[in-house]
Amino acid sequence: WGILFSHPRDFTPVCTTELGRAAKLAAEFSKRNVKMIALSIDSVQDHLSWCKDINAYNGEQPAEKLPFPIIADKDRELA
Repeated sequence: WGILFSHPRDFTPVCTTELGRAAKLAAEFSKRNVKMIALSIDSVQDHLSWCKDINAYNGEQPAEKLPFPIIADKDRELA
């Protein structure tokens, strides 16, 4: 199984809280062999900064890594 999170922009409040909660639950999804991935229209550099924001929202150290990747779709070819 897989979960695709599709978000319109990085740093939006709803998207940040959704991915933050997904990051908290990632271990439970992994136990069930569910792969997680996100898509947002911003650049990789923006995603790295956003990951720090998401981790800070979760009360963790700001880090450029989440337990799942975020696809950069700057040219909006996938979205």
